[in-house]
Amino acid sequence: MKIYKTKIKDLLVIKQKNNIDSRGSLRETYNKKLLNKKFIFEYCTTSKKNILRGFHFQSKFQQAKYVNVLKGKILDVVIDLRKRSKTFGKSFKIILSKENAVSLFIPRGFAHAYYSFEDENIIYYKLDNFYKPKYEHGIIHNDKKIKIKWPKRKMIVSKKDKKLKSFQNFCETFGSL
Repeated sequence: MKIYKTKIKDLLVIKQKNNIDSRGSLRETYNKKLLNKKFIFEYCTTSKKNILRGFHFQSKFQQAKYVNVLKGKILDVVIDLRKRSKTFGKSFKIILSKENAVSLFIPRGFAHAYYSFEDENIIYYKLDNFYKPKYEHGIIHNDKKIKIKWPKRKMIVSKKDKKLKSFQNFCETFGSL
């Protein structure tokens, strides 16, 4: 595993070694010696092709996330919402896939979204805090201020995610995280 810093402080890209042979593959997805984070909660999601999820965050009990794709390919996108961050309101996007064996460590204070490219996508998370639905909020994926260029114009977005508020509304309501 190799860890690469991004232009956004504490947001890390992890390149994993993918050992492939005729039997299949073996990939080390986490090594505490290299990424020493205290994860306490894990979950796995599946998404079909052309699904967009997010931008989600928790206003209290914020979560750092370590995102891996076990099958398929996603465009993973985050927005820095941290108080006093030099990159507040800036976004970062990266392709995560089974083939490229790249993962993303997202520190607390970010909104997170992803778009699914393949027919079946399996995304595995490690988190440093528990999910608290009472404090879950989000920012609408097509916010004009954030200006994310998504792979498709017409994507499948849940009713809940279609009702998310603007970045401006986030600033007025929370200021920052």
